[in-house]
Amino acid sequence: MTSSTAPAAPRIAGSRAGAVLLRGALVLFAVVIGLGVAAWYGREPLLRYTANAWIISDQVGRADAVAVFGGGLEYRPFAAAKYYHQGLTKKILISNIGASPAEEIGVLQSHIEANRRVLIKLGVPEAAIEPFGNNLSNTYDEARALREWAERTGARSIIVPTEIFSARRLRWVLGRFFADGSVIYVPALEPREYRREDWWKNAPGLIAFQNEVVKYLYYRLKY
Repeated sequence: MTSSTAPAAPRIAGSRAGAVLLRGALVLFAVVIGLGVAAWYGREPLLRYTANAWIISDQVGRADAVAVFGGGLEYRPFAAAKYYHQGLTKKILISNIGASPAEEIGVLQSHIEANRRVLIKLGVPEAAIEPFGNNLSNTYDEARALREWAERTGARSIIVPTEIFSARRLRWVLGRFFADGSVIYVPALEPREYRREDWWKNAPGLIAFQNEVVKYLYYRLKY
């Protein structure tokens, strides 16, 4: 009698343990689902906060020059012209990035020529416009070339405008070359295609943000 009834206790204990584990798993699953639902319905404040935490922007002051880096033709030269007309600078620099094959044969305008034409159209005298660097291929090369220009000319303060999501990476790169007391302003420009308040609602904003996060991590690891 005793030997036939004794094995039942472990089976009962095992079944109870299994039930406890199952209930625990169900509770955990419910918590995860609840957090997911909460995150979905509360995503807009979270995404807005994420962008505001990522974006950095400097209040500009008087500077020896404004530097227009490659890209951002719709925004950067316009900002540079505005600073010029506000009397913040007397010199606008244009990055001499490498030409594409279409630019080399004259089908498309070069980066320097396109920016120069925008600046002149906006009332900046040609004498105030100057290229810097040679065949620059990325932001790191541009920052290094800008440093060389500053050393050659004795410039101590420069404004480098860029779009909202690239400002963090740009400021970090410039800090690698201007860590000697030079004043570098990096104002963040609001694009027309997206805004910091709702950047996730259209493709340009989503692409710009995710690309800049990847680029920032890449630059930190490489440089």
